[in-house]
Amino acid sequence: MAIVEVNFHSTCLNRMVTYKAIIPTEHPIKNQPFKTLYLLHGFTDNHTQWLMGSRIALLAEQARLAVIMPAGENSFYVDDERRGHLYGEFIGRELVEQTRQMFHLSPKREDTFIAGLSMGGYGAIRNGLKYHETFSHIAGLSSGLILDRVLNSKPDAESLLERRSYFESIFGNLDELIGSDKDYKALIQKLKNEAVDIPQIYLACGTEDFLIEQNRDYRDFLKQEAIEFTYVESPGIHDWKFWDTYIEKVIEWLPL
Repeated sequence: MAIVEVNFHSTCLNRMVTYKAIIPTEHPIKNQPFKTLYLLHGFTDNHTQWLMGSRIALLAEQARLAVIMPAGENSFYVDDERRGHLYGEFIGRELVEQTRQMFHLSPKREDTFIAGLSMGGYGAIRNGLKYHETFSHIAGLSSGLILDRVLNSKPDAESLLERRSYFESIFGNLDELIGSDKDYKALIQKLKNEAVDIPQIYLACGTEDFLIEQNRDYRDFLKQEAIEFTYVESPGIHDWKFWDTYIEKVIEWLPL
């Protein structure tokens, strides 16, 4: 396999950005482009974390799957129009276009997937649904589906992930969050109303994870909306042991 670090100027983010790419090299099939997984990291991490914390390089090589791992900062992978940091558009459009130019990747929707853990799970679900014409499969591990926490955040909270000013810097006016394109439930309802092809969805969370109730709530919502999805929970906490186990299961679930 080849593990490549790429730097390029992003028009969506108005600066140079970096991502890691895993490109299989064993047993190449002549002229056949790679199916591709865009894999998002969690809060406080960066584009190297999946490589350090999991067996993703080995799994990608075995599956003959290209994996693209961008740096998302602590952005939740959504657009901040005020500062010109369009992380959602960067993930859903610009990064896909750039990587397809750089590497021999399939341009087909059915060969293009997105996944992530924690904050990256939220980013994968949000952007997989918003850019449903690009991605056919979405996977979220211990997904940060925390709009309830966002709406109940406090101005004087000590923790960054409970502080209202932080969430306002990410999501904008919180009074307008529900029903917006940053609302993972509203996006499902919008796609249903438009009668478009909703991506296949895979969700997994540990039963001892502090995000388990939010993931169960989204499971129940998808059931209520009659959306086709896969949901798995098993003993585990918010850690790399769980994510390493389940990224392997995600790759097995993908149509490779």
